[in-house]
Amino acid sequence: MILPPPGTLEAFGLFLVRTSALVLASPLLGTGSTFSGYKLGLIGILGALLYTLAGFPTVPADMGVLAMGMMGLRELLIGLVLAFSVHTAALAVRVGSELIGHEMVFNMANVVDPASGMRVPLIAHFYELFFFLALLSVDGHHWLVRALVESYERAPVAQLSLSDELPHVVLTQFVQMFAAGLTLAAPILVLLMMVSLVLGLLTRAVPQINVLEFGFSLRISGGLVAMFLFAPMLGPALSRLLSKLMDGLNQTLDALVV
Repeated sequence: MILPPPGTLEAFGLFLVRTSALVLASPLLGTGSTFSGYKLGLIGILGALLYTLAGFPTVPADMGVLAMGMMGLRELLIGLVLAFSVHTAALAVRVGSELIGHEMVFNMANVVDPASGMRVPLIAHFYELFFFLALLSVDGHHWLVRALVESYERAPVAQLSLSDELPHVVLTQFVQMFAAGLTLAAPILVLLMMVSLVLGLLTRAVPQINVLEFGFSLRISGGLVAMFLFAPMLGPALSRLLSKLMDGLNQTLDALVV
């Protein structure tokens, strides 16, 4: 019976830790409220392929339990940081669409997201569908897999070192994506602000108007008209957002190099 060299199973386990963190935490590969069988299969296949491509590395046999635990936490952190890059892009869409839904008074009508089981505002759910369709149309799931492959080249397993630039890169991505979300919603928010101004002038000119009922109808109608008018701008905005996502993944990979 041929036994693998000492440290082989430990090294393969570290590959599985990073791979599973990325798969389970990413909004595309890890979508779903339960730990489905396809996720387990995807983690096992990706882990085995990446371990083979890396040349079957091993962990030193005299590695202690504490050191192994620290290396496992390092692999978990790297996988989560790569998945966070995609989450920031989705967060940009969520922030902008929730602002629109709030101004349209649509946040009171929520739908249940089947992926997470949580209640999601209707407008946010609508824009997130467009974002994920755009991400899939440019093979965004392939971006994640390629980023995972390159991460093993930039930050090999069985090491305890981690770049000091990683927290700064994560914070920068969060700020940029939050600003992108505000930019995405800005045209519609400006039009809805004008609707609010018109509503205020009408209530001053005609006090007999039922502000609550008329205001709901006017805000919803104005918001739907604004979404229709600015729909052609959605494609370029998502293209810029996906470009920022690609840049963010590249910056994260560069930050992994010590």
